[in-house]
Amino acid sequence: MRSNTMKEYRTNDGSSKLAVLWTSKDKDVAVKMVFMYAGNAKKKGWFDVVRLIVWGPAAKLLAENTELQNYLEEMKREGVEFAACKACADMYGTSQKLEELGVEVLYIGAPFSDMLKADWKVLSV
Repeated sequence: MRSNTMKEYRTNDGSSKLAVLWTSKDKDVAVKMVFMYAGNAKKKGWFDVVRLIVWGPAAKLLAENTELQNYLEEMKREGVEFAACKACADMYGTSQKLEELGVEVLYIGAPFSDMLKADWKVLSV
């Protein structure tokens, strides 16, 4: 595994894995699609592993919106994993806030590339 701290991406262990790549700054998209689907995918067992990756303007939206932060806490309790792009979060000045929310903030390009090469299903919104 590379020097990033996020869990291994490159494994092909037979488990079903979903990465939801959230880039939209639209709150309705977050509530009515991203969080709804990712949460249910884990809660209902549609996938064994569900990781929600916060990238771009979504980092700013999550850091500033308490309603979305409440959804995040609920999804974490269900077992959804969260990560955010450090470069983007730094640009928006949100890295510290996202870390306080329990989101792993890291340079995500290489780990995401590993996911694309492995057996992950990716949903991008």
